[in-house]
Order: sequence, then C-alpha cells, then structure tokens
Amino acid sequence: MGASPKRASVNAMDLATLAAVAFTLAISIHFVSAAIAAIRCRRKAALTPVEAGTPAVSLVRPVCGIENSVAETLESAFTLDYPHFELLFCVAQPRDAAIPLIEKLMRRHPQVRARILIGDDRISGNPKLNNMVKGWHGAKHDLVIFADSNVLMPRDYIQTLLARWDEKTGLVCAPPAASNPITWSAEIEAAFLNSYQARWQYCADTLGVGFAQGKNLLYRRDILEAGGGIAALARETAEDAASTKLIRGLGLKVRLAGPPFAQPLGVRVARDVWKRQVRWAQLRRASFPLCYTAEIFSTSLPTIGFAAIAGGFPLALAAALAWYGAECALARVAGWPLTPIMPFAMAARDLALPAIWIAGWRKTGFVWRGNAMQAEPASAFAAP
Repeated sequence: MGASPKRASVNAMDLATLAAVAFTLAISIHFVSAAIAAIRCRRKAALTPVEAGTPAVSLVRPVCGIENSVAETLESAFTLDYPHFELLFCVAQPRDAAIPLIEKLMRRHPQVRARILIGDDRISGNPKLNNMVKGWHGAKHDLVIFADSNVLMPRDYIQTLLARWDEKTGLVCAPPAASNPITWSAEIEAAFLNSYQARWQYCADTLGVGFAQGKNLLYRRDILEAGGGIAALARETAEDAASTKLIRGLGLKVRLAGPPFAQPLGVRVARDVWKRQVRWAQLRRASFPLCYTAEIFSTSLPTIGFAAIAGGFPLALAAALAWYGAECALARVAGWPLTPIMPFAMAARDLALPAIWIAGWRKTGFVWRGNAMQAEPASAFAAP
C-alpha cells in the first residue's frame, strides 16, 4: 500500500524544513565569507611605508613569451618604492620574444639592478619551476620573491608582502585580482578569480589554513633549504602546492598578503578560460583531494536549490539575488571590476563549475605552454 496523504504531507514538511535549515546555513556562510574577504581585500587608503632597516630582496620574474599587457606588468617591477632589491628575469629559451622587451625596459630604468638569466634546468615536469631554478640560485639575497610575468605590481609591492611576515610564517603569497576584462569570457574569468577564488583563499587564511598560489611567493632562503631547497618543489605537479605542504611540514604557516595584486586580463577566449580552470581543478584534486571534494558545495547552486525546496521560486530568486548581491558588494569594496554584466558572469561561472569539477576528477593530463603534463598525487613523484 502507498503512503497515506497525511504521512506524505509530513514528509514534505520535513524535507522543506531541512531545506530551509540548509539554506539558512549556506547563505550565512556565504555572507560571512564575503565580509571576511571585503575586510582583507579592501582598497588601501595609502601605500605601505618602508620600515627602517628593511632587508634586501631578490625579485625573480619567470617570463615566457608575450602576453596581454606584459609590457605594463614587467615595467611595474622597475618602479617599486623599495630601497634594496635586485630584479632577475628568468627565460628558458635564448630566442624568447620577451627578451628584447626586457632589455628595452632595463635601458629605460638603468637605476634598477636587473639581470636576464637564460636557461632551462630540468629538475621536474613543471616548465615554470624549471625556469625558476636559475633565479633561486642566482639571487644574491636571503629573501626571494617569485612573481609571475602577468602580475601588475603597485609601488609598495615588496613591503606589502613583507608586512605579513611574522615568527610563525614560512611563506607569504598573494592571489591575483583580475582587472581590465574586455570580453565576455574575460568577465567570467574575473568572476572566477575575484569574488570566488580570492574570497575563499582569504577566508582560509583568516582561519589559519592559508595555502600558496604561485602568482606571488615570498620565500626565506634558510626555510626553503630546510625543507629540501627549491628541488623539493618538484614533489608536486604545481610548485605552489608543493610549497604549501613543505611549509606546513616544517610547522610554519602560509600567509596571504592583502589586498591582492592586479592581473590585467584584456581579451580572453572561452576555450582558454575553460582549459585554464580545468587545469587548475586537476591540480587541486591531485594535491588536496579532500578539499577538492567539498568544492562542489561552494557555489550558489546548492543554496538556490535548498531555497527552491523550502520556499519555491520566490525564495530561490531571493537567494540568487542575495548571493550575487554579496559578491557585487565585495567587488565594490575591493575595487574589482563591477560592470553591469558582472552578475551574469558570476552566474555563468557557477553554472560551469559542476562541469569543471567533474572534469577535474576525470582528467589527469593537460598541455600548458606546449608542454604535456600530468596532474598526479605526490606519491607519484620521487623525493629529490
């Protein structure tokens, strides 16, 4: 016999009640995460001052080819308001198209101690790490910053990173904040980088479980050498995941500096955005599978679903407006791009995330800058 109408009605009420509780919890977590990120990422009113007795720093920029806005981002390293630093550009191939640009910038800013290091040290299957090695060995100072070529550095870039260092720190990093999105696909990528990825990264750091992202990495030489040196970063496919595990293994913390530094996007193509997000998903799954498993619950879709079960279409619509309203408020406080189409880009991002999450589980291989790579767990790599 089927369930009685009364029992079916009770079951429906129980489901609606559970959905209402889940919705309340999920939307509350979202509001809290947006508030934390707004505090950590808000625009600074003034530049971070240089403290007396500030240490010398080696700033290493691995470069490969010509990217969007690369002339602007590379030149930003020559205009830093910091008294003691050297600038090292690492290039794998002697005929790289970026070398004439770097030489031009060096002639334009002769007051900056800058060098170009050319060569490819094959210590891993990660071409970026292989390009970084000569910078690590060629750096003259004990504090070494690795910064991607597409990072736009403010004048107080170095002191902003140094200000986050304390006695429990083993590594300071900063995620990118997308700027200047020109195309629809660039708007979607900005929605990924800013109010989604950066939001969760700063929340994790606030909770004391910060993790590295390879855009901006500040190392202290003795700490990295205690963990096995730069060769130890070959233990994972991604050098930032290896850095996180190395620093935590030494009993130290990875800290995030804020606000994040700009990465100009310019023109982006949907295919490239998709491939980049899937590649990053594969790397996160390989290095931190438990955290990656939970990512499926980090978007708006479960929350809107709970709202629909609890209160139908009106509550689901209110949930969507509240969710993206919080993200837009965060973007406004942080000074991130907030065009009229950004809320739609955020929604497109959330619709794509389940497919990206599944692809992260299903795929292990990818091609990056012409190099075939595998996203494998740490057990697949031999210790250096």
